[in-house]
Amino acid sequence: MSVPAIEAQAPFNRRTLFWGIFASLLAAAGFFLLSTYAPDFRQPSDGGPTPLSSGGTGYAGLVKWLRLTGDSPSMARNESDLADPALLIVTISPDSDPEALGRIIELREELATLFVLPKWQTMPLWQHEGWEMKKERLPDSVINAWLGRIANAKIGVGQGTTQQLDIDGNKVAAPDELQWVADEQPLIAAGNDKAVLTEVEDKPFYILTDPDLINNAGLKDPEKAAAALGLIALLQPESGPVMFDLTLHGAGRKYDLAKLLVEPPFLALTFTILIAAALAFLHGLGRFGPARAESRAIAFGKRALVDTTAMLLRRAGRLEELGDRYAALARVRAGALLGAPQGLQGEALDHWLDSRDKDETKGFTTRAQAAGEAKNLTQMNEAAERLHDWTARRLSERR
Repeated sequence: MSVPAIEAQAPFNRRTLFWGIFASLLAAAGFFLLSTYAPDFRQPSDGGPTPLSSGGTGYAGLVKWLRLTGDSPSMARNESDLADPALLIVTISPDSDPEALGRIIELREELATLFVLPKWQTMPLWQHEGWEMKKERLPDSVINAWLGRIANAKIGVGQGTTQQLDIDGNKVAAPDELQWVADEQPLIAAGNDKAVLTEVEDKPFYILTDPDLINNAGLKDPEKAAAALGLIALLQPESGPVMFDLTLHGAGRKYDLAKLLVEPPFLALTFTILIAAALAFLHGLGRFGPARAESRAIAFGKRALVDTTAMLLRRAGRLEELGDRYAALARVRAGALLGAPQGLQGEALDHWLDSRDKDETKGFTTRAQAAGEAKNLTQMNEAAERLHDWTARRLSERR
């Protein structure tokens, strides 16, 4: 009794295999994009006066406070975002890039912008990620260096007779070591001819000299939190949207190879390479024509024998020594074809062959000597062709 043959089946369905490969490629592309842009969206872990920092000098609390009250502020992560007509809040850090600040001023020359000056020198608390510890107030020279890039003014320090500030009708206690600038028409006054919030002449720029009114440390006071909303509303053009700047803190300026591959103008090149790879993959799925049979390492036939011998001689470096031997073989062959007398050899045979040539003197001898003196393949080929042509011509004359 014979056992019926079992038809072999593929372990996976082709459609399942295709969707599995597609899902893997899609996941790989997603992982590549997320890992490329993750640093731009990651919240800083060492604090600092940035809109994403939860430290005391940060402004993440103000961002969340505006979002809870309905403003939903956005983030400017590149220069194209800076062209938005929304009120831009630029929080300056002592470690910011001065050139980036100059670029912001250039792009926002006709757009409402609030610049918040730095105040405190801090250090991160390694026990709590995102927290920081206040060390001391920044030197006036550091703050004035940033202030001088925006307006022609100098910072002043001290409450003097000012104990409270009036912010859009809200009375709040003045921060410690209050920072102010001289201004005869302040938007928020800190005493006679002193301003905590001032407007730059001939530009829609505003400068908040003391960040403790709107940073995370200041918003822990309910009165300051309410006053912060009033301060923002005071500057919003027609109650428009609010946007925080991240370009001053490095966003949009850290280019690498991965970003160049997925952003214009090199995005077109990336698509071209991917499409070419996909076409090559599809081309390799099927065979065009029969499979090519594997050829022998050493072929049959006289020509193959000659080619193999020539290859061995070339590898052995003995080709330069073949000129005299080839001339001797050509002499014997020419004598046999032309009917030379028996027993003639060497120079005697050369003289007899030369006498067969009526067109030139010592025609065969000259060609034989050229073959013997050949030093490379080109000279040997030319000499061999001349000897062959001489023999063929004398043989045709004899017939």
